[in-house]
Formats: sequence, C-alpha cells, structure tokens
Amino acid sequence: MPAALRTLKVGVFLICLLPLARLVYLGVAGGLGANPIEFVTHSTGTWALTGLMVTLSITPLRHLTGQPDLVRYRRMLGLFAFFYACLHFVTYVWLDQFFDLAAIAKDIVKRPFVTVGFAAFILLIPLAATSNHAMMRRLGRRWQRLHRLIYLIALLGVVHYLWLVKKDLTEPLIYGGILALLLALRLRWGTVLLQAARKRFVQAGSSGMQSRL
Repeated sequence: MPAALRTLKVGVFLICLLPLARLVYLGVAGGLGANPIEFVTHSTGTWALTGLMVTLSITPLRHLTGQPDLVRYRRMLGLFAFFYACLHFVTYVWLDQFFDLAAIAKDIVKRPFVTVGFAAFILLIPLAATSNHAMMRRLGRRWQRLHRLIYLIALLGVVHYLWLVKKDLTEPLIYGGILALLLALRLRWGTVLLQAARKRFVQAGSSGMQSRL
C-alpha cells in the first residue's frame, strides 16, 4: 500500500476512535448527564448505526468518484461499526441489566425494539468474524452472499432506533432516509445515475481547466 494511503488509513482509524474518546472524556469530566447509562447506550448505538451507514456508502462513493482505493477502508469501517455495537450491547447487558440473563431473555421476548436490536447484533458477529482475507478466500462466493446481510442488519438497526424513540422520530427517520438512498443507489438505475453524475463532474472539471488555460 502506498505511503499516502497508509497515512490516510491511520487518519480514518483515529477519527473512528473519536466517539469513544469523547465518551471517556465526558465520563471523567462528569458530563454524561443525569442518566449516564442511557447516555452511553444511546451514544454507542448511534455510532454503531452511523458506522453501518458509512460502510454502506463506500460502494456508491467509489462509483461516483471513480476511486477504487476507497474499498480499502470498508472493512475497517465495518469493524468499527461492530465495535460500537459491542459497546452498545455490553452497556445494556452489564450496566443496564447487571448480567441478569433471565431478565435479558424476558426483555428480548417482550420488547420488540430489544428483539430487533439483538437480532441485528447477532447477525453482525459472523460478518465481523469473516472480515479477514483468509476467510474471504476460504468462503469464496459464499463470503459475498454472507456479507450481504449488512443490508438487513442496517434495516434492523433503523427499526430498532425507530421503535426505541417514543416522541421525536426525526433522527431515526433521517437514518431511514439515508439507508433507503444507499440501497436505491445499489440498484441498476442507481449505479447508472452515479456513473452519469461522475461523467458530468469530470466533464465540468475538464471544461473548467481548459477555460483557465
């Protein structure tokens, strides 16, 4: 990998750690609010969902910009989404339920938003476990079919958020709109639209350079 790409990858890695650093800082400074557990749960869940959206945006961005190297960041972004999902799950199991397995099982069965969130987390595990090159080679075409579960996981994540919120639905609906757009851009007409937009950008850039000359 060229040095510039390595440097950029390190930069993206550090940016992905910022939400965790913020939580640690707020925890030390006493800035987690009146309900710290709820704050941490909401924050980690939001960043897990954001990570999924950013991961799904790599392919459309690659088509739009014509930069195939963007795919190099997809695995790292997906693993960070899983990382924050793990923090979200651990916060719920440890700080909210105190490892009471019976209470957790009852919660999963009785509360639909917990059921959907738990299903999304369980589905994320095999994707994270098979994200390395060795598993890609071992699974072959099955790897791609398995990792298409990210579409379902993202949908479950949006539904989880939507059912969790009782009053202001603005944020979950924004995530739902972003997901709908990202999925639409993966359809054939969406890909054609991105390629046409890229061609216009290239032509506009070329015309601008020629006019300066």
